[in-house]
Amino acid sequence: MSKNRYIGEYPVIGIRPCIDGRRGPLKVRESLEEQTMNMAKSAKKLFEENIKYSNGEPVKVVIADTTIGRVAESAACEAKFRKEGVAITLSVTPCWCYGSETMDMNPLTIKGVWGLNATERPGAVYLASVLATHAQKGLPAFGIYGKDVQEADDTVIPEDVKEKLLRFGRAAVAAASMRDKSYLQIGSVTMGIGGSIMDQNFLEEYLGMRVESIDEVEILRRIDEKIYNEDDYKKALNWIKTECKKGFDKNPDFVKKSDEQKEKDWEFVAKMAVIIEDLYQGNPNLPEGREEEAVGHNAICGGFQGQRQWTDHWPNCDLPEAVLNTSFDWNGAREPFILATENDALNGLGMLFMKLLTNRAQMFADVRTCWNTESVKRVTDYTLEGHAKGAGGIIHLINSGACCLDASGVCNDKDGNPCIKPWYEITDEDQKKIMNAVEWCEADNGYFRGGGWSSRFETKVEMPATMIRLNLVKNLGPVLQIAEGWTVALPEKVSDTLWKRTDYTWPCTWFTPRCDGKKGSPFENAYSLMNNWGANHGAISYGHIGADIITMASMLRIPVCLHNVADEDIYRPAAWNAFGADKEGQDFRACAAYGPLYKTVR
Repeated sequence: MSKNRYIGEYPVIGIRPCIDGRRGPLKVRESLEEQTMNMAKSAKKLFEENIKYSNGEPVKVVIADTTIGRVAESAACEAKFRKEGVAITLSVTPCWCYGSETMDMNPLTIKGVWGLNATERPGAVYLASVLATHAQKGLPAFGIYGKDVQEADDTVIPEDVKEKLLRFGRAAVAAASMRDKSYLQIGSVTMGIGGSIMDQNFLEEYLGMRVESIDEVEILRRIDEKIYNEDDYKKALNWIKTECKKGFDKNPDFVKKSDEQKEKDWEFVAKMAVIIEDLYQGNPNLPEGREEEAVGHNAICGGFQGQRQWTDHWPNCDLPEAVLNTSFDWNGAREPFILATENDALNGLGMLFMKLLTNRAQMFADVRTCWNTESVKRVTDYTLEGHAKGAGGIIHLINSGACCLDASGVCNDKDGNPCIKPWYEITDEDQKKIMNAVEWCEADNGYFRGGGWSSRFETKVEMPATMIRLNLVKNLGPVLQIAEGWTVALPEKVSDTLWKRTDYTWPCTWFTPRCDGKKGSPFENAYSLMNNWGANHGAISYGHIGADIITMASMLRIPVCLHNVADEDIYRPAAWNAFGADKEGQDFRACAAYGPLYKTVR
């Protein structure tokens, strides 16, 4: 576990045990007190045992001091929750309750309601009633209702209910964790890339974040004036020199840097790395008189412009980007940062969404080339196999810079399967394996005249993966694309042949989506996905997490315009059902109707 690197507390889940308010000689309310509170305790236990904050600590869950049967108890619950920092509420009940008196009326909390499916008391009736009231009042809530009828005294949470509770909890904690944090853009627009054109209104209104902007010259100022901790710098430099394997220099002799200059560049990028970390989270150990710089920008995410003004003259930011996005550095295992190359804020935010859902390091890559089955066969005489064969091709994910080193795929889960681990499970041995799988090649001086290094590795294993892209569309707003699939292990000769068609000094991952083969579908085959992808970059996470992303996107009011998640796994607020019969049309209409959660001027 690590400390909370952000200013402010993590979002808390509040459990609201709702109850039938009727008292009297038959003691309706009294007969339900224990059962209702036990539901709340069961949900609390489930959340605490299965959901972690980004620093690895279990999520904090609080329960209202009493059951909630009338409005006075709702008000008392709200007063407690405000003091506790509750951003997410789950109302639970086994029985009928007075809906508008017991519901959560806070417009800024993310809401769920679990009604017990049992015949003795109408918990399901309350669930349907209060969800309708939520919709009527413009306060979307997620409904949780098990498919099997339970006994009234059953304390076991059914598996289908667990799945919905945890999907709601994971997505809500991820969504609420961004609130009041910063995106730190170091520089501005990169080579005309739309994703690096900052839209502050989007981050403020949809994510509850602020944008902090500094010029890249701040890096130079801090280097020149020694505004960094010398011990931090020396430790980083020593780690870089001992752990980062030097690769090849492909540049022609007339533009190669001297060995002396390369050594100076290693020192320069080490300083860049510690300075960017300081800019994100602050550093109380800066030299005396640097109290202003010591506070940082409270950044949960950010980007570095680099090209071209910086990289035409100074060493590129590839090493700081790659290492900061990785699950460890010179201080050992630690929560990954999110630092988008080329300041592609939209891709960086996609990485952030998935990091907060999984607590794993995230990949940043160009969605560069689709090699269909026929093209691979023509160039290499190799026939694609497995998932790639089923999809009719592979997509080359490759870019200089920000890909986390974890994506080398050399770690294994408890069952021996290749994986990217949650950062708090990374061992010293894992760190050694990852660093041995990566080499650092001298930057291509055609792209980067100022030199620097690029991490070079190949993902040589098959792992489940999810690729997403957040886009902004004029007159529509934000939309999200999601593609679940797998990394692909190719024979070395085949991979090298295809890889050498582009930059052989950059990290290389072959990806294939799960396809449906339907004519005209964006998932007909790998080429169809490539042809429908909304930008040049993609954010990629370990695991098939598309369903969680869809749930989180609905909380943020961001519609999903492309995905290959099964219909039965799509989980959105109950009010979405009122916006038409087709799930994707529902999503667009509901997001437009409710609008951004944090928009203050309507």
